[in-house]
Amino acid sequence: MKKLLIMCGAGHATSTIVRSKVEDWLKSEGLADRVTIKQSAVGNEVDNIAGGAYDIVLSTTQVPASIQDKVVNGIGLLTGMGSKPVFAELKKQIEA
Repeated sequence: MKKLLIMCGAGHATSTIVRSKVEDWLKSEGLADRVTIKQSAVGNEVDNIAGGAYDIVLSTTQVPASIQDKVVNGIGLLTGMGSKPVFAELKKQIEA
């Protein structure tokens, strides 16, 4: 089971919207049983991400340079433009 973190600036509104879209997508792809999701704020998770607490991290906000290489940019899921590459990357990481 992969651990997915969905985060935004405060851990509430934006990440809730993205979480809903990701959950719907996971169901449609038959991947819902392969992922547990946590939702949080970037400020609460930097050390956890750096320490490897999550298998996949999806963010809708800026992240510190120290963890950028561990984070998938999820802005495309908010705007609707560029969502396919985000979902493709999530699928790749879930199936890895």
